[in-house]
Amino acid sequence: MAFTLPGMRALLPALAILLALLIPATRATAQGVVRSVHGDWQIRCDTPAGSRSEQCALIQSVTAEDRPNVGLTVIILKTADQKSRLMRVLAPLGVLLPSGLGLKIDNADVGRAGFVRCLPNGCVSEVVMDEKLAGRMKTGQQATFIIFQTPDEGIGIPLSLNGFGAGYDKLP
Repeated sequence: MAFTLPGMRALLPALAILLALLIPATRATAQGVVRSVHGDWQIRCDTPAGSRSEQCALIQSVTAEDRPNVGLTVIILKTADQKSRLMRVLAPLGVLLPSGLGLKIDNADVGRAGFVRCLPNGCVSEVVMDEKLAGRMKTGQQATFIIFQTPDEGIGIPLSLNGFGAGYDKLP
């Protein structure tokens, strides 16, 4: 299964709103109020300046087991029109952009997604959470995100899926 990228114009406001939530906990304290905890995942909510409504996201930040300076943050959020959910991953600066971001769930290859932009705190990859991907994450035990520093050197960063299903279903 390959990741699919949504049209970015409609998603840029949501990206700007949630950037403060994306900084890995190892680098800085995440923003927003923790509304609930579901296993290894948190639902965090915040009302950005100038916004009329609160934005919430299902979030987990992790670091590579063998490289404590290499981490990423995974967030799941609803699009502005509330019709779809997105998985947004903030990877560290220095990743090899053309190689994209790989994903395996319980050692089964899911595919790769490209990076859509780099910001001062990292590079962002984003995919639409279709029913198949959401189902695999709900029933899986572990997701492994793979970033590349060279074309031949992939770094697998494991992420627990414990509590993902409950958090995903409760995301406002």
